[in-house]
Amino acid sequence: MKAETFLPWIPLFPFIGFLINGLLYLVSHSKMGDKDAPKGSHGHGEGHDSHGHDAASHDGHDSHGGGHGHGGHVDIPFKAVHSLVGPIASGLSCLFSLLAILAWWQETGGHHEIVVKLWTWVPAGENLTWFGAKTLEFDVAFRIDPLTALMIGFVSFIGTLIHVYSVGYMGHDEGYGRFFAYLNLFMFSMLVLVLGANLGILFVGWEGVGLCSYLLIGYYYQKDFAADAGKKAFVMNRIGDVGFILGLFACTAMFGTIDFTKMFEAAAKDPGTYAAGGAVTAACIALFIGACGKSAQIPLYVWLPDAMAGPTPVSALIHAATMVTAGVYMVARCNVLFRISHEWAVKTLGENASVFAMLTHDASYVVAVVGGVTAFFAATIGLAQTDIKKVLAYSTVSQLGYMFLGCGSLAFGAGMFHVFTHAWFKACLFLGSGSVIHALSGEQEMTRMGGLKNLVPHTYRTMFISTLAIAGVPFLSGFFSKDAILAETFINGHPILWALAVLTAGLTAFYMFRLVKMTFYGEFRGTKEELAHVHESPATMTIPLWILAGGAIVAGYLGIPKFILGKENAWEKFLEPIFPPLAAGWMPEPHHASHALEWGLMMTSVVVAGIGIALGWAFYSGAYPFATPGKIAGALPGLYRWVRNKYFVDEAYEWLFVDRLIKKFGRFLWEVDARFVDGAVNGSRHLTVGGAHVSSWFDKVFVDGAVNGVANVLQTAWRGHRSLQSGQTQGYALAMTFGIFGLVCIYLILS
Repeated sequence: MKAETFLPWIPLFPFIGFLINGLLYLVSHSKMGDKDAPKGSHGHGEGHDSHGHDAASHDGHDSHGGGHGHGGHVDIPFKAVHSLVGPIASGLSCLFSLLAILAWWQETGGHHEIVVKLWTWVPAGENLTWFGAKTLEFDVAFRIDPLTALMIGFVSFIGTLIHVYSVGYMGHDEGYGRFFAYLNLFMFSMLVLVLGANLGILFVGWEGVGLCSYLLIGYYYQKDFAADAGKKAFVMNRIGDVGFILGLFACTAMFGTIDFTKMFEAAAKDPGTYAAGGAVTAACIALFIGACGKSAQIPLYVWLPDAMAGPTPVSALIHAATMVTAGVYMVARCNVLFRISHEWAVKTLGENASVFAMLTHDASYVVAVVGGVTAFFAATIGLAQTDIKKVLAYSTVSQLGYMFLGCGSLAFGAGMFHVFTHAWFKACLFLGSGSVIHALSGEQEMTRMGGLKNLVPHTYRTMFISTLAIAGVPFLSGFFSKDAILAETFINGHPILWALAVLTAGLTAFYMFRLVKMTFYGEFRGTKEELAHVHESPATMTIPLWILAGGAIVAGYLGIPKFILGKENAWEKFLEPIFPPLAAGWMPEPHHASHALEWGLMMTSVVVAGIGIALGWAFYSGAYPFATPGKIAGALPGLYRWVRNKYFVDEAYEWLFVDRLIKKFGRFLWEVDARFVDGAVNGSRHLTVGGAHVSSWFDKVFVDGAVNGVANVLQTAWRGHRSLQSGQTQGYALAMTFGIFGLVCIYLILS
């Protein structure tokens, strides 16, 4: 069968799963006659505030034996259906993704895209664009090419594993069916996003994953911290979406289409026309603002750490493997536009332009700087967090920064390579943290863990493998992808950003081994009762962990560096068709490096990672409280306080935007409205009413007086005239006699 046959079914299966799970949940909810209350018996969350913990980080696993008792019940027949429908819907999507990839490969050899048009969405007819009138129409169409094949492959596969994991993790939750309905809807939206053949369909999926993120983060909606976290994610994403929409409009105005094939062909054929005046740069920066919201980059990153309020499978699916990489995918998809922006800046400013000039002319440079700074900034925050999920959350923000650094350095292949490897080891780490939380009946504070290595051996081993991968230990997946980004950043002329990224790699290794040491080594720091209930997770949770850990080991071998292989690696060759050549004179000059330099860059990153691992291992050995970190915190109390409190960015946003802009400025606007707008309106009313009184008086005295006076005169005259009309003949004869007599007298006098 052809690829076109399979493509529409890939997102359709999860959508059908959403409908079935949602309807069955509504039926069972109505049948039980009580409210679905994720009351947070999964809700260990707020109780942790007494330990100085940020309650917003808790997905709130139950504090009772197995971690899942709610005091309610889940309808067993419906639960069995949910347990089948959710994973099977995702599994069928994964199967059809594989079939579509194989069919596409057989048809094209991986060298061309295949587009299936379902129907015309918006037939707008002839429209005037910046560069002339063109026929404008938006189609509901799906596309498969190397980038799409990559995304649908790992999104559907890892999504299926997380669905299976959720069967065990969420098994006793009252909102079990609702959870799987949301999860299936998210899969539908994400697959629409990556399959979309134009910016319009991509945006539909983009908004869909934003909605599902809100629903899943706020899953425990009766908890204030979860509801607030969901709203925070929604608002931050909407801010970014303003930029995305502006970028979409700019592309429509420039190209007269938002179809990827037509846009990129036109831009590659005549780059100078579209780059003139910075049109392409403006469009790219607008699109990147959307990416900053979706992929949690400065300044729109603050929603992602709070998103840990959702259940752990949500953290793994949305905030590690799929949704947060949507921004990176979009930038890589639009690589033609970003490459043109870079070349236009070089042609306009020259090779030695200042940083400020490049930031205002080169969209790719903006992407690189924001990504590099975000990577370092988030890594420093991760050093002092004690909630296991918060550490992983800031790690995700940091690793997303790495991906954007790669794309901004025009190493789009390296950026997407890190997207791929990161999905395996970060999903494993998040699900592993959920397994730890499950084992400890809801505990998330690493200060209350320790000594779990032999108590939860499967969880420990899989998390340890993934920690080695994210730390950049040689021969694991994270090593290959992270090294590719670091090398390309340096070789493509960003030495300062390279140094910042290398330092970030060391910080990553440090805080991840800090997590491992505090969680699995030393003495258990909880109570004896808690220790007695520690247990390994069921097979539905540990099997996905081992599969993901296996991916964390082998996924990197797709991208072994060219200087080691002696030829182009499989990853670069596979993605090559998504980077079409630009017109003559517009192709960025390739930067070549000697093998010695490339080996030196690789060894530098390995050494820095090794130092981070060694320091993390040494600092957090021994009894709690750990001596060395305590001394450092005591010597630098101000710095430690700032890092521990995440540089007070949330507080600054609260003060500036919520307190000042919304509340105080809102009060100011109310006063303006009450005193000036309403005053002007009321003044006009008083003038109008006063004028009406004067007008009424003038009308009565003058207008009515004049009219009534004329009427009285006429009436009096009429009455006098009527008295003459008596109807008697002798009276009329007498009047005629007097009249004749008068006329004779006048005649005699005048004569």
